[in-house]
Amino acid sequence: MLVSFFKDPEFANVDSSENESIPFRGTILRTKSGKFSSVSEPCVSCTTFNILAPIYKRLDQQNQNVRESDFRAFWLARNERIVDWLLYESSSIICLQEFWVVNEELVQMYEQRLGASGYDTFKLARTNNRGDGLLTAIHKEYFRVLNYRELLFNDFGDRVAQLLHVQSVIPFLQNNDDSMQQEILIVNTHLLFPHDSSLSIVRLHQVYKILQYLETYQRENKLSQVPVMLCGDWNGSKRGHVYKFLRSQGFVSSYDIAHEYTDSDHKWVSHRNHRGNICGVDFIWLRNPNKSIKPLKISWAEAAFGIIKYQLQTAQLNEKDAFDFLRADNNGNYITYSDFCDALKQLKLTSLSHGLSFQEMKDLWVQADVDGNGVLDYDEFKRIWYCTCSEHIDEDSNSEDSNEGITKEAFGFAVKNAILFPREVEKGIWPENYHLSDHARLTALFSPVRLRCSQKSL
Repeated sequence: MLVSFFKDPEFANVDSSENESIPFRGTILRTKSGKFSSVSEPCVSCTTFNILAPIYKRLDQQNQNVRESDFRAFWLARNERIVDWLLYESSSIICLQEFWVVNEELVQMYEQRLGASGYDTFKLARTNNRGDGLLTAIHKEYFRVLNYRELLFNDFGDRVAQLLHVQSVIPFLQNNDDSMQQEILIVNTHLLFPHDSSLSIVRLHQVYKILQYLETYQRENKLSQVPVMLCGDWNGSKRGHVYKFLRSQGFVSSYDIAHEYTDSDHKWVSHRNHRGNICGVDFIWLRNPNKSIKPLKISWAEAAFGIIKYQLQTAQLNEKDAFDFLRADNNGNYITYSDFCDALKQLKLTSLSHGLSFQEMKDLWVQADVDGNGVLDYDEFKRIWYCTCSEHIDEDSNSEDSNEGITKEAFGFAVKNAILFPREVEKGIWPENYHLSDHARLTALFSPVRLRCSQKSL
């Protein structure tokens, strides 16, 4: 069985006969008709790929303890093949997850080969010696790295994230305004797997921490005018709370924009998990500086209320039943703070190790108790049920729609194209002869654009 891995076409060397399978190489773009054309304008490409750490890759479904990490020839050949693809595509930005950081030979191979091809590399291990982590590579021909930060969540799942602040080596856009920053903030991360629905709040926490950190970094460094890319394995689909939370914060999925898919379209997949389920979980998110967004704390509260509603519905409670559940045994037609906290505990959304903290429960309560009288009546409860904490802001609006406060030109990106490989996953099919990883590789191509930002955006 194991010998068959070397016969797989994924382990062949890259050659010209495989070009039709390559998403992008340098500034080459595949059009929607399937043909390649040169890109005359300057472009930036980004690849995100969960490369499946050998310590997790199962080689025998009958014996789950047989892992690729026990067979050097296998994991080395597969990872050499991965690097072959990465170097052939030559993306400006590469974000890898499940990088086997504790294996010095594998780390050295990646760093040497990527370094020799012009990349600066940054690796980060998950906390508590989990064995794998992240690797981000930035091509020096495109960007210089101005700052690098590591985010250690120190929560359930030992997840981490990398933040890179980069600047274009050669300005993409010629302009008369020297203050227009041609810089990008890039995040690479890998969220917790949703082993059960109660962990949704942990995953939401992880994204909230990333966005809080981003917000603080942008404010402290006066970077409100720069685009942000969030890359990685989000371990959740477009149906999930994390997706909706990011959309409410002005982020768009580059793949869906490129293929003109709506939030309700679920036509593609990017992962076959250990349960055998296929799903779309790998994203390159983009937020340009001209997005009008809700305050982060409001978006987070709405997302948290969405999870509370989901847990209540999972318990087969309708709106009225859910209200009765939350008000518990009190005789009044209202919910007290104590009842609210007890209900969240029953829904497994609070604990000492993970879940909502005391302060977060208090913050949610303040958002829900609109009139501040210390209890929630039925009308206030419906704000939780329908997850509304404030007036909605159109997340697709921008300052060009307003005549007020136009003060600055800003640098941003338009999505030119995005491709998943192997190509079958774009149709929702997982090919049985694909063994490079249990994830597809996502590459997106962006072209720089000028944006107009209002004073409010700055």
